[in-house]
Amino acid sequence: MPAIIHCVRHAQGVHNLCTANHVILDPLLTDLGNEQCTKLRDAFPRHDKIDLIVASPLRRTIYTALQSFEPVFKANPNLKLILLPDIQETSDVPCDTGSDTEALKKEIAEKGLPVDTSLVEEGWNVKTGRYAPTNAAVSQRARTARRWLKARPEKEIVMVSHGSLLHYFTDDWEDSSQFQGTGWVNAQYRTYTFSENIDMEDLAGHKLDGDNATLIETIESRQGRGKEGPMGDREKQKELYKKGVQGWSDQGLQLSTAEREAAKVPAGKEVNGVRV
Repeated sequence: MPAIIHCVRHAQGVHNLCTANHVILDPLLTDLGNEQCTKLRDAFPRHDKIDLIVASPLRRTIYTALQSFEPVFKANPNLKLILLPDIQETSDVPCDTGSDTEALKKEIAEKGLPVDTSLVEEGWNVKTGRYAPTNAAVSQRARTARRWLKARPEKEIVMVSHGSLLHYFTDDWEDSSQFQGTGWVNAQYRTYTFSENIDMEDLAGHKLDGDNATLIETIESRQGRGKEGPMGDREKQKELYKKGVQGWSDQGLQLSTAEREAAKVPAGKEVNGVRV
């Protein structure tokens, strides 16, 4: 039976304070972000059920995972956080760009962190090719990550990623422009299971070469965040995807730096996960 996946947006990072901070490369969590990790750790009800934790290789997602799910690592001394480059953030602005592989591995080693970097290769943080800031590239790597997780033997998984990427990963575009480039607040988690359907087309209408590995948010998860009824079906998500991408453009949050600068949309800011 396919796994249950708890998808988590990282806690507040320095870049979330204002768009001016988007020039910071691979920013760390703020003091509030660390507090959010503690609150998530204390509120999450299923630490004893988790048998795999993966995260984007950016520092804010790494430290969110290690702090928020500390009980899992303490109960399982041999468990390591697996870093998965395919779930890094979408854009090529500095705050969404990870550290060089050597520097990242050095930080992990010096701090003695329980982290597996075997999937983090040189060039993972270069936003070209597989990691290009385009809808097609991001959609493809999000699908690759879903299929990788679906094939894993573990039954209950935590995945810590980013506000924008999580819309591509879950194929859920409801409220995607509610905050700055996302509908997820910092340190929020939602729970998904894999659909029994085999979808052979992405939300942009492109034919796929295999299963989309579609996810469905559980009713309990939706109810827990004040939503009624089930997650929108594929046809509804296709509509929401188009609106979501346009909404991000209207916010001046195009995926590439060049497009953002050309748009010249007035800068906004995000406070505690809320666009103001």
